[in-house]
Amino acid sequence: MIPRFGRQSAVSLACQDCASSTFATAQEFLRSNRPDLPACVVLDVELPGLSGLDLQRELAAHGIKLPIIFITGYGDIPTSVRAMKAGALEFLTKPFHDQDLLDAIQQALERDRAERRHSKEIAELRGRFDSLTSREREVMNLVVAGMLNKQIGFELGISEITVKIHRGRVMNKMGAQSLAELVKMTEKLEFATTKDPSAATR
Repeated sequence: MIPRFGRQSAVSLACQDCASSTFATAQEFLRSNRPDLPACVVLDVELPGLSGLDLQRELAAHGIKLPIIFITGYGDIPTSVRAMKAGALEFLTKPFHDQDLLDAIQQALERDRAERRHSKEIAELRGRFDSLTSREREVMNLVVAGMLNKQIGFELGISEITVKIHRGRVMNKMGAQSLAELVKMTEKLEFATTKDPSAATR
């Protein structure tokens, strides 16, 4: 799915097997219903109403992380730098070769597919973690910290046998086949929470 602004992109996309939609203004795009598919935005810098850079900020503010490819006939270094610093994938100045745009779109779609796969994986891990009891989470944190069952039992004031039971439940609920895999899962969850602090409250 490729939302696009302007006519330049329509010429290039005509020869490709890509679903696309055209929007005359940023406001029209923001009001639209976007399908849950890998997508990118081909965005002109100069638009009526909200500019392309304004739309980029609006998307970021609403947590919409679509890759953006800017196109413009009035490109300048400060504008391109602002766009790229804000996360734009590419900044093309007209005239440009159709293949340049197609290559950028392909890269953007691949990036969005990868981001969607990652988001799905993290969501599944969060769901498994949320299924743990408070005691199981305590045990899990101490296990991935490298503590032995006897040490965990002493730390939590429970028997070693009880620790083993909780540990087994943690491994089963998290779907981890080994301690190393459980540690990797924990690292992914911690990294995702660091990138998106709001995730910790979901």
